[in-house]
Amino acid sequence: MRDYTKIEAWKPADDLTVAVYELTRRFPRQETYGLTSQLRRAAYSVPSNIAEGSSRGTKRDYLHFLYMARASLSETQCFLHLARRLGYVSNEAADAIQGRVKQTFACLHGLTRAVERESGNAAGS
Repeated sequence: MRDYTKIEAWKPADDLTVAVYELTRRFPRQETYGLTSQLRRAAYSVPSNIAEGSSRGTKRDYLHFLYMARASLSETQCFLHLARRLGYVSNEAADAIQGRVKQTFACLHGLTRAVERESGNAAGS
């Protein structure tokens, strides 16, 4: 079993999750069970899927969870866009989080490609 905390793609995903939690503390109270919850869930799903996938027995299973992490990261990006449009976050704060999203995408892409090559699935999904 791999130590997920040593996976380079997990680290920026974990940092992104903490940043999203800090950001959403300022969201309107009426969004507690709406956008706040959805954004947090999407964000914490990224490092969680990386961690879960790393403990799976096959590369194919690992890839499945990496693809889910990528999808959750896209969802996080979409919810951040909505929060900006609704005025819940400033452009500066949204840009800072989007920078973290891009960094996480880059690291996750690299990890996914490496696992795809190891599994013989270089084309990806």
